[in-house]
Amino acid sequence: MTAFARLAVHRLTLTDFRCYAALRLETDSRPVVLTGPNGAGKTNILEALSFLAPGRGLRRAKLSEATRQGAGPRASWAVAVVLDVNGEPVSIGTGREAETERRLVRIDGKAARPGNLTDRLSVLWLTPAMDRLFVEGAVGRRRFLDRLVHGLEPAHATHATAYDHAMRERTRLLRSGGRDRVWLSTLEEAMARHGTAMATARRDVLAALDRACGERVGPFPAARLTLGGDSLARLGEDDGGEAMEHRLRAAFETNRERDAAAGAATAGPHRVDLEVAHADKNVPAGLCSTGEQKAVLVRIVLAQARVRTLRHGQAPLLLLDEVAAHLDEDRRAALFDELSGLSAQSWMTGTDAHLFAGFQDRAQFVRVTDATAALNAEGDTT
Repeated sequence: MTAFARLAVHRLTLTDFRCYAALRLETDSRPVVLTGPNGAGKTNILEALSFLAPGRGLRRAKLSEATRQGAGPRASWAVAVVLDVNGEPVSIGTGREAETERRLVRIDGKAARPGNLTDRLSVLWLTPAMDRLFVEGAVGRRRFLDRLVHGLEPAHATHATAYDHAMRERTRLLRSGGRDRVWLSTLEEAMARHGTAMATARRDVLAALDRACGERVGPFPAARLTLGGDSLARLGEDDGGEAMEHRLRAAFETNRERDAAAGAATAGPHRVDLEVAHADKNVPAGLCSTGEQKAVLVRIVLAQARVRTLRHGQAPLLLLDEVAAHLDEDRRAALFDELSGLSAQSWMTGTDAHLFAGFQDRAQFVRVTDATAALNAEGDTT
C-alpha cells in the first residue's frame, strides 16, 4: 500500500487576530472539531488557518479587517503554526505588516512570499456562505473552481494573478482613451498567454475531478462537473494551447472598442463558470434541495482531496465551517470516515457537539467560548 505524506497542525498561535488577543492551541494529528455558541470565535480560527494559503483567506477580507478591535492604532495580527509534515516540523508565520495591506510570510524563520506556502501544503475550505453556490452568480463558483485547481496545479494562481494584472492595465488604458497600440498589444499578449495556461489547468483538473466525482462515496451523490460561461474561457479537448492563445489575442484586439465602452473586458477566461449536476438525478445542482446541494459540495471537496493525494502524495488541509448542517446521520458518518482516512488533518466547526459524536476517539474536540479555546477531555464531546 502506498504511504502518503502526513500533514497536521500541531501548534496554532494567534496574536490580535479577530476576537483573539492571544491564543495558543496544541493538537495532535487527528481531525479537530471546534464547538461552541455562535459568536464564540470558531470560524475565526478556521480563517486564521486559511491564511496558510496564498490570498485573502476564507472571508476574502482586507488584511486590516482581521486585526482585533481595540488592539491599538499601530497593532497588526499574526498567525503562527508548527506543522507536522510527514514527521518533520515546519514553522510558518504570517500576518499583516503594520499600517499597510501587505502580507508578511516566514517559513522556518526565513522571509518568504505568500506563493511559497504552496510548496508546503494545500488548504481547501467550505463555509456556510457557499451553501448557495449553485444558485447565485458565477463569481463565487469561479473562485471555488480556481481554489480546486490551485490545490492541484500550484502555478495556476501565478497565471491568474498575471492575467488579472494585465487585464486591469488594459482596462485602465482603454478607459483613458489611450491609443498606444504597442502597449495594448503587449498587454493582450500577456492576457492570452496566461489565460491559455489558466484554461488548460482548469480543463485538465476538472476532467480529473469529474471522474472522481463520478465514483460513489457512501451516501454522497455522484456529480458531474463541466465548464460553462464564455466560450473564450473554455479550452476544448482538441484545442491546443497555441490555437487558443491566438484566438484570445485576436478577440481582445477585436473587442477594444466594446471593452472601452463597457469599462471592462467583456470576454475571456475571467468569465468562465463551473456547472455542476447531481448525476444520480440528472438535474443541475441548483435545482436540488439544500441538503442535496450540501452533499454535492462535500462530494466535490472529498474528490479534490482524493485526487490531490494521488497526484501529490498529500491531502489538503480541510477547513469545514458548520459542515454538519443539512447533512443527515448517514452522510455525517460517511464524512467522518472519509476525513479520518485522509493523510491530512481536517478542522470543523459546529454549535452542537453531539452532531460529531460519530467520530468517537478518531477526533479531538475543542470547546470555544468567548475567544478562548481548550481541548476537551479525551472522548468528551459535550
